[in-house]
Amino acid sequence: MRLRLDLAYDGTGFRGWARQPGLRTVQGTLETAIARVLGGDPQLVVAGRTDAGVHASGQVAHLDLSDAQRARLEKGRNPTPAALAARLTGVLGPYPDVAVHRSAEAPAGFDARFSAVWRRYEYRIADLETSYDPLERGRTTTVKARLDVEAMDAAARSLIGLHDFAAYCKWREGATTIRTLLEFGWRRDEHGILVANVKADAFCHSMVRALVGACAAVGEGRIDVSEAAAIRDAGIRTSETKVLAARGLTLTEVGYPADELLALRAEQTRARRSPAGDGGED
Repeated sequence: MRLRLDLAYDGTGFRGWARQPGLRTVQGTLETAIARVLGGDPQLVVAGRTDAGVHASGQVAHLDLSDAQRARLEKGRNPTPAALAARLTGVLGPYPDVAVHRSAEAPAGFDARFSAVWRRYEYRIADLETSYDPLERGRTTTVKARLDVEAMDAAARSLIGLHDFAAYCKWREGATTIRTLLEFGWRRDEHGILVANVKADAFCHSMVRALVGACAAVGEGRIDVSEAAAIRDAGIRTSETKVLAARGLTLTEVGYPADELLALRAEQTRARRSPAGDGGED
């Protein structure tokens, strides 16, 4: 049996998603909790492998159960996949920084990583137009300048499309940097916080934070609107723009095709992407 898990976490106290010996990670924390409930050696597969300090409100993972784990799941007063989320809540304790909001049997062919057709991130910046809010410090990056949101939005929109984003990715051997950026734009929310919406078929390492860093440079007037796309087309990372802090970044949503297309999508994605270059912002 394969389960789909819908997750959220505050990334502040984690050294990223992926399990690492001796370090607290989201994957390690959840797999330990699952083992307490179901036994065995749980192995989660995730839609987007987030880096240290990156948050998620709409992360998706899958979990394959052994026969013994399925037998333990089916014991008790509510022997259904949906009950696992509640049981994990009890194990994770009061006020945890990671939560499983939903657990369900996955449709045939579902793969949390390879069946995904897009991922959406949000990035939040507080500039000098807004007052500092200490309650938001864990999910908002501060830029000590007055940013031009219209210029940032124009720069963001100029980057949309199918391109090689090597200039905005941290190099990894064997990983492709060709991505389809589906949506990218900026707005100010009701509190004056700058909020970026970034949606793509997948992201390579540091891509979102590099893209928003380029837009921040435009907003400060350090580079022109046209230079954001020029940097991309040159294919070379530049010191003119910065990779912004992880704290402002949240994975908000993962999109999947209709159930009957899940297996085909997974097969197509495996054929197109290397193992090192999947959909996580990292």
